[in-house]
Amino acid sequence: MHIEYQDLALPVSKRFVDAITKLTEHQQADDSITFNFRDPNYSAENGGFHAVEIQLEKHGVSWHFCYITDFTYVGIGLFAELAKDLDFDFQAGVFQNLHGLFPIEVALDIYQIWEGNFLHYWQVLNVYTIQIASD
Repeated sequence: MHIEYQDLALPVSKRFVDAITKLTEHQQADDSITFNFRDPNYSAENGGFHAVEIQLEKHGVSWHFCYITDFTYVGIGLFAELAKDLDFDFQAGVFQNLHGLFPIEVALDIYQIWEGNFLHYWQVLNVYTIQIASD
């Protein structure tokens, strides 16, 4: 699988792309592939590591990032629900957080921090269970 990442509005690293590519070694996908990273212990009451969803779409012979979304619990108790905390939407060219919707370029610094943290949680701390869905 070849993932295009060098001409994106945000600095997606080769390390990140290589890690995602490795997950797809045994996957068959025609049009899109979605990765769901979940900390099974994450809850509104106890905290934990945010859930993350990443979607790629195939264009010709290469794959492109559609979005990377980081979810957090909003609210407390019975009223807590998962909501988008950070959403890097490469197709629409926008970045969304709990404060609003912005041009994706605004997220340059926060993306780099997010990516480094995410890779550490995933590859070093091994906190995620991963589900992969493909079309």
